[in-house]
Amino acid sequence: MNGKLITGMSKNREVRIYVAETTDMVENARQLHQLSPIATAALGRTITVAAMMGMMSKIDKEKLTLQIKGSNAIKLMVAIADTHGNVKAYTTDPQAVNLFNEAGKLDVGTAIGKDGQLIVIRDLGMKEPFIGQTNLVTGEIAEDIAAYFAQSEQQPSAIGLGVSLSKDAVVKKAGGFIVQILPETTDETITQLESNLTGMPPLTQFFEEGLDVIQVAGQIFAGLGLDELETYDLKYQCDCNREKMETALISLGKSELLSIIDEDGEAELVCHFCNSKYHFTEEQLLALVKEMNTPLA
Repeated sequence: MNGKLITGMSKNREVRIYVAETTDMVENARQLHQLSPIATAALGRTITVAAMMGMMSKIDKEKLTLQIKGSNAIKLMVAIADTHGNVKAYTTDPQAVNLFNEAGKLDVGTAIGKDGQLIVIRDLGMKEPFIGQTNLVTGEIAEDIAAYFAQSEQQPSAIGLGVSLSKDAVVKKAGGFIVQILPETTDETITQLESNLTGMPPLTQFFEEGLDVIQVAGQIFAGLGLDELETYDLKYQCDCNREKMETALISLGKSELLSIIDEDGEAELVCHFCNSKYHFTEEQLLALVKEMNTPLA
């Protein structure tokens, strides 16, 4: 299921913008993980912002892992994105109980809670990945990501994320934006940007009214001009395969594998991200044991 991402700059080169439309991707995740409405809203926001953050890097093989550890109904969400627009995600609480705010809308902030952490892992293919961690501010995700950028990357950012659902809990629209202030930005530019963002309706409303990602970016950059546009495809896609599952089994060690063979005679691994199942017979497990060179523990 595909989405779209637009990246651009203001005409004066003082502000950078990313706008993503991820409706089909979030609906795919909803169906795949059988998410409750509150879990759809929360994981949808996570998928959207991870997709944008993943595309910020120019390093071909870099992978970004975004973990949101909550303290309430939703305990953990994980999204992994690469620099080619591919994203996969899961939550440990797909059937989280719906919570609503005073306006009667789904209350993602309360469902996640403020007493948690946001962790960003950037794997550059080197020995040690970059790991940044901040405490959650509101649990609403957008504000938490903005706080992460400010604290861990010293990058002032404004972020908007949204998921709107139909009456039967199907995803109507989903998307997000990240606006980042570049060094030496003038007060005039900041004032104009703040005015635009303050008066802006919910992002999903723009999409529901038929605006595309370029037009949404134009609304956010009203009075600043939009330049250097690049458009990318996004995709909710898991890259699991049998070979990776074999590697996971081998990583358990000979002793654990032999124990599985002795007790169960077979094994079945399920991918967290896409729910694909991989079955291994006793013969296949024994073949993996033979491949291992480590001594029996």
